[in-house]
Amino acid sequence: MNQHHKINYVELPVGDLALAKTFFSTVFGWSFTDYGAEYCAFSGAGIDGGFFQSDFCVSTEVGSVLLVIYSNNLEATQADIEAAGGEIIKPIFSFPGGRRLHFIDPNGNEFAVWSE
Repeated sequence: MNQHHKINYVELPVGDLALAKTFFSTVFGWSFTDYGAEYCAFSGAGIDGGFFQSDFCVSTEVGSVLLVIYSNNLEATQADIEAAGGEIIKPIFSFPGGRRLHFIDPNGNEFAVWSE
């Protein structure tokens, strides 16, 4: 349900749409709908969104927004990320409220995963 003035969609750049779909469906169970050769929408991520064809990446190092995904089992999610070709760039660390890690997906985008 759409709610007035609430974030309800996010779009992310990727160099390879097929690679993004494979990685995020394998690791996180997201589903995809293609809209042409340069865009696909995703669902099942907690917020809907899409990947668009681009030569750019998102990274906190350059001031980009950071999307943070929740996990019931941080260590298992880390293993899944690595098995699917992701790279852990900040190993599991504690912060007020839980623990988290940062990773780069196979397209070079930075994400984080946290757990209580």
